Formats: sequence, C-alpha cells, structure tokens
Amino acid sequence: MSGNRTFRQSMSWLHGWAGLLLGWLLFAIFLTGTLTVFDKEISWWMQPELRDTGVDQPKAARFAQYWLAREHGEAAVWSIDLPTERSPVLKVSTGEDRHAERLVLDPQTGAGVPVRDSVGGNFFFRFHYSLHLPRTLGIWLVGLAAMAMLVALVSGIVIHRHLFRDFFAFRPAGSRRAWLDGHNASAVLLLPFHLMITYTGLVIFFLIYMPAALDALYGGDRMAMLREAPPAELLPLEAFIAPAEALFGPGMVASLRVRHPGRANARVEASPLLGSRIALTKGDAAVFDGVSGKLLQAPAETRPSALTQRVMAGLHFAQFGGYPMRWLYFLCSAVSCAMIASGLVLFVIRQRLKVAEANAGQGFLRLVETLNVGTLAGLMLGCVALLWAARLLPADLPGRAGWEARLFFAVWALAFVHAWRRPPMAAWREQLWAAALLCVGLPLLGGFSAPSLDKTRLFLELCVFLCGALLGWVAWRVGRADAADGVSRPLPGAVRC
Repeated sequence: MSGNRTFRQSMSWLHGWAGLLLGWLLFAIFLTGTLTVFDKEISWWMQPELRDTGVDQPKAARFAQYWLAREHGEAAVWSIDLPTERSPVLKVSTGEDRHAERLVLDPQTGAGVPVRDSVGGNFFFRFHYSLHLPRTLGIWLVGLAAMAMLVALVSGIVIHRHLFRDFFAFRPAGSRRAWLDGHNASAVLLLPFHLMITYTGLVIFFLIYMPAALDALYGGDRMAMLREAPPAELLPLEAFIAPAEALFGPGMVASLRVRHPGRANARVEASPLLGSRIALTKGDAAVFDGVSGKLLQAPAETRPSALTQRVMAGLHFAQFGGYPMRWLYFLCSAVSCAMIASGLVLFVIRQRLKVAEANAGQGFLRLVETLNVGTLAGLMLGCVALLWAARLLPADLPGRAGWEARLFFAVWALAFVHAWRRPPMAAWREQLWAAALLCVGLPLLGGFSAPSLDKTRLFLELCVFLCGALLGWVAWRVGRADAADGVSRPLPGAVRC
C-alpha cells in the first residue's frame, strides 16, 4: 500500500509540474486551435469587402478562364480557387507559387475586388502549430507541449482513483472544491478527445520529430512517401469539374491549376476540398489533358503508412463532416481549454495554502499568478482585439496584415504588464471585463464598419457576443467573490461558482 501511495504521490508531482510548466503554452495552443476550427469564417469577417455573389463553380471556372486568357494569356501557370460553401468567392493568381496572394474577381462585373490585407483566420492556425516562431523551432516547442499534455493526461488518470465517481459528484457552488470538480469533470467527460487531439497533433509532424524512422523506411528519400500527388493543367475549364467530382464527390472540387494554357501540352490539375473524407486529402489531385479532356492520372493509392498519417491528420484538423463536426470539435476544444485553465488555477490555490503555512515562496506565487492572468485572460483579450484591429485599421494601410499581428502581440504583452502591476483578483476582473466588452461590442463594430452583412458574419458576431456574455458573467462572479472576502486573492480560486 505504501508503495502504491509513493507511486501515486510521484504521479501527482509529475502531473502538477508538467501541467504548470507547459500549461500556459498548452492553453495558448488549444485556444488558438479552437478558433482555427472556424478559420475561414474568421477570415471572411475580417475582410468585409468579400461578398457571396451566388455564382456556381462551372460559371466561375468559365469566367476565370476568360479573364486569365485576356489579362495573363502568356503566363505559364494559372491557379483558380473556386467558390465553396465556406469561401464562396472566386480567386485567381498566376505563377508557380501555390501560396501566392489571390486576386478576388467579381463574376458579375469582371473587375477585381479590392480586399484589405489581413492576417485572417490563418493567423490563429499558424500560431496553433508554430507559435509564430521560426517554423521548425515553433513545431518543436508545440511538440514538447503536446508530450507534456500526454504526460499530464496519463498521470491524471493514475492519481485520481475515483475520477469517474467524482465526475458525478460535481459540486459547482458553495465549495472550494468547485475548481477541482470542474477540472476532473472536464477531463473525464472528453478524455478520449483530449488523448486523440494531442496524439494526432504529434503524428502530423512525425517527419520532423522522427527523421530516423522515415530514413529507415524510405531509404533516406524523404519525398518517397509523399509522391502520391501528381502535377497538373485546356478545354473550357468548367468541363473538368464534373469528371473531378466523379473522383472526389459532388461539390468537393476546390481549385483548378492550369499549366501551359493555350498550348498542346496543357495540363489541368483539379484538387479536392480537404473535407472529402476523414483521411486528409491535402496533396491529392486529378490530372487531365487540357486539350482532349482525357484523365491522365487519378489520385494514386496511398501507402498504408502514409494513409495512417493522413487519417491522423484528418482527425486532428476536422475537415470532414461539415459544420456539425466542426461545431463538435469547437465545443470539445473549448472544454479542453477549460480543463487546462482550471488546472492552472488549482495549482495556485494549492500553492497559496503552502505559502500561508510556510510563510515563504511569495515571489514564485506572484510570478505564477501573473502568468496565469496574462496567459488565460490576456490571450483571450488579444484574440478579440485582433478582430477589432481588422476593422479599425485603415484599409489601405501599407503592411496592414503585419500591423494586425503586432497589435495582437502588443495587447497580449500589455496584459502581462497589467497582471504584474495590479492585485491578482483585480487583474483577473479587469481583463475579463475588457475581453467581455470587446466581444459584446463586436456586432456594433461589424454593423458600423460593414453595414451589408451576410449570415456567416452575423453568426460569427452572435457567437462572439455569447462568448462575451459568458466572460462577463465570470468577471462578475470574480468581483462578487472578491467583494465578499474583502481581500484581494491571488486567483479566482475562491469563486463559489
């Protein structure tokens, strides 16, 4: 029995410190990952010039071909992003760079649509996997955090012998155990999701994390596993949509890429939406002869090792299943954020008791309090501030996207300064109220800055408004607890919610 207790105590120590040291990083990764679920919708809101013209894909392809032939007939490569459910606009570009900025075309007038430069929802996606650091460094830090998450999950299962029983004994009010109960409940309720999303996040970058295994399997040829996607490129371009849909599914064609347009060796590459199946379809393509329309190369059969990796990536990115699956992932990820946040709060509550007993360790406690406020409340404040910056900065500001990113990091940095300078409970209350007010005020900002709204933007503003209402309720409860105690506490651990 004593041996078991010693083991459980060791696991408790590991759980606490692994969760603390990388918990702040994990919260940032999970929060931005939660927002990434709706990255295209966020981009749509941040660029109010975009309009759904209601054009179908064949008409869009026909129009794009006419425009490109007229304006860029000598270009070696044409790239066309067709209208889709989540991004119902027509975009074109020329050149080999697949990530080049696309020009938005209005199929009704034939003119290019001037769209403000913005980081869009892709900002949260890049932060989620690289922290906006140099790519390899960021991916390794995110991988380290993911490993810490797995350690915290497994050690949490070990130390909580009555975890499932405690889940049904949740005491949400009138108890200092509310934070512990909430932490346990959020962990148990979605334990399979926590494990799946963390493990698949590691698998996505296994080429970077485990290069020796790849070299052993593919003889040092790192591209051998990825040679499933052929190159691509002219009849009327609309003629290639139906045969491509026969391969990928109805409505699943996302883009066309044309090589050597107007020549005998023209090739058309049709690429699918990422959500055509659970296995991530990124890199798949069908290649047609641009002159005869003959299918030259269908997407190749994927090797079992690559298919496994694609399935793992598909499970992580949730591109399948449409909006129902997207909402399920969003809610599950939000619960993961709550689990991490409550764990960080719990550490400080316990640390406060130790400091009170030993009358030492105030400096470390103050540092953790500051990091908690700045990371949890401050990051939420920075995220909604980015949305405000997307509408308030002048549309023609040079380097506008860079200024949006700078303002996000500036607001986040100021949150840490504010958390250090203010009493902890006051810092919590003020930052939560600030984030709540910005969220609640977003529909007003949207109405003034883009009076012509569509259902996607209205729905996003409604969701942000509801998040603001929730944050306002939390800030109000923090203020009530602080006023009732008459003393500023290091963290809202005494909130009787």
